[in-house]
Amino acid sequence: MTLSQAEMERRIVRYGELKPCRTAFIDAHTPGSNQKENFTIIGGGVSESADQHVHIKETPGFNIGAAGQPPKCRNSLHSHRTAEVFFVLKGRWRFFWGRWGNAGEVVLEEGDIINIPTGIFRGFENIGTDYGMIMAILGGDDAGGGVIWAPQVIEDAKDHGLVLGENGKLYDSKKGQTPPEGVKPMPLLTDEQLKAFPETPVRDVVRDYVARYWDLMALAAKEPAKVIGEQALLRDKPGFEVEFLTRGSIPEDAYSVDRHEILMIMRGHWKLTWDGGEAALAPGDTCAVPPGLRHSLTPSMTGEASLYRVTNTQDKAGATWRE
Repeated sequence: MTLSQAEMERRIVRYGELKPCRTAFIDAHTPGSNQKENFTIIGGGVSESADQHVHIKETPGFNIGAAGQPPKCRNSLHSHRTAEVFFVLKGRWRFFWGRWGNAGEVVLEEGDIINIPTGIFRGFENIGTDYGMIMAILGGDDAGGGVIWAPQVIEDAKDHGLVLGENGKLYDSKKGQTPPEGVKPMPLLTDEQLKAFPETPVRDVVRDYVARYWDLMALAAKEPAKVIGEQALLRDKPGFEVEFLTRGSIPEDAYSVDRHEILMIMRGHWKLTWDGGEAALAPGDTCAVPPGLRHSLTPSMTGEASLYRVTNTQDKAGATWRE
């Protein structure tokens, strides 16, 4: 198959052209969380706001998004039914989890990746000194159908004018908005329901769900490092696989795969060449290469170069896989 330059450009979302949504979630007015920006790059993600801009609507079996936050800004405690994977593009981030966010925490630096287990409450905070950005991969075409909020998050949001309907949509009472007739507010989880959300030990999260950038750089020196997958460093079957590439990971020869291939640039500049054109990819750019397209991928400059490559699998999106 061939693809024109214009067609490929429509499949590339440039970091500098990302369009943020500042009202994506229920904690958009809550102090400490009210400066965060949400980006939906591929697929609608789990945004609860009609204001959310979707860059590429067609999904490859998973969603790609991002969160941008200034220092000391946090994302409130919530849970997912399908995979939520983050890697740090810019800054220094603290990820924490548990019913009250105190079951454990881990700090990630630029390039580090975490596959947060489904079914636990989690949040994250920019603890760096500048605006930070984390890139996200969410399992399933509908990213699990939305998030489950810890009860205190919904209660705090109501105090600041935001109501989440049981239809998963946000309503801002400060703007005179109310849920439509017949739509009730999202019910709070009961004490009995909350018992199903584990307090996962730190040792389990760090051992099984976190990979560090410089370890991946070493592993990918001569071949792609398998980061997330059934036989990967972080073993899981979330409906997609994640690999890490650096200079020397793959030959310069053209290749094609029968799956969707999403390229997420971490460091350096890369040249993508295909039957029909070529493009330069920079840090923070996301490119959706369609199945069957012959293409080559090489660093276009000397120095550090790295990227994450995500491909879809036949596995059904759902709870974190455990043997």
